[in-house]
Amino acid sequence: MPTKRCPHCKDHPLDITHYQGEEIDICRECGGLWFEKNEVNRMIAELNEGPIGEKYETHFGESLGISKLDCPDCNKNLERFHLLEDFHTEIDVCRHCNGSWIEKNQLESVEHSPKLKASLDKLNKTISWKTYLFQFLTQMPVEYNLKPKQTPWVTRSLIALNAIIFTLYFFNTTAFAMTLDLFAMNPSKLSQGEHLWTVVTCVFLHGSILHLVGNMYFLYIIGDNLEDVLGHKKFLFWYMLCGLAASFASFIVQPSSTIPSVGASGAIAGLFGMYLMWFRHASLTFMFIIYQKKLSAVWFFVIWLAINIFGMLAAPDGVDYGAHIGGFITGLLIGFVLKSKITEHNPILKLLNQPEAQIKR
Repeated sequence: MPTKRCPHCKDHPLDITHYQGEEIDICRECGGLWFEKNEVNRMIAELNEGPIGEKYETHFGESLGISKLDCPDCNKNLERFHLLEDFHTEIDVCRHCNGSWIEKNQLESVEHSPKLKASLDKLNKTISWKTYLFQFLTQMPVEYNLKPKQTPWVTRSLIALNAIIFTLYFFNTTAFAMTLDLFAMNPSKLSQGEHLWTVVTCVFLHGSILHLVGNMYFLYIIGDNLEDVLGHKKFLFWYMLCGLAASFASFIVQPSSTIPSVGASGAIAGLFGMYLMWFRHASLTFMFIIYQKKLSAVWFFVIWLAINIFGMLAAPDGVDYGAHIGGFITGLLIGFVLKSKITEHNPILKLLNQPEAQIKR
């Protein structure tokens, strides 16, 4: 298959990247984006709640005539359109292969457009009765509009592994006591240089069914998106690093404690930190008793962190808040350090997660 060339730079090749299941080609020289096979038309159809497959005129704004640019796929002339009615950012469309090209300067105007952001927000407005019923019964949050492009094998494997390990020891009193003694992290033993392996093994243990279900649910909610942008191996590496950081944070907070520490909470808290840095405008809904409310990921993590800080300072109740906060801070640091690289390889991530303060009104 021949290498595609940038319509703007002519001789510069396009690099293939992906976001949310869509294949997008980017020019590293000028920053333009090429969308394959009608993908922009499909996304705009979603924004306007119309059927997929209609003509471009149904969704795009005014036609501006033939473009000076050529299609990277078929080398025929592109046609210029306004992206939306009354939204005068231009997009170049190929009538023959249904691809779409958008220049970097036009992309920047999209990023700063309150009109398009409002349209994107419409994707997350509808909440079905099934979602309401699920949240009423479980009091769990539900995430919208963030579908990964690849199967999250590591996330699913971690969930399965935690569940299998749990069933092997939890329902037998002797096995439960032996497992906690050998594999749960005991800070007092670590202080004496004993059972050092437990800083890792404790991440795969849980003290109750609710403890397991809660952790695995939140791992399921955010793990797939993080694995999608990091890749399978790197996602597993950072997950384990957050787990280790959580274990050491727990030890530092209470080095003489004899209470065994177990759970994936610290590692998942680290994932929360990365998720906040990269998916801060993800759509999450919460059920407060009988009232369902949508909150941004930022508010979710602020509330979550405040509860952990208050719990650690005010009334320790057996929950390892030190591990939670240690893992969360580690995840924030990882997310901050990798943010530029992640957005560079996932260019639409930046477009769909623009902070409101940066949008010109």
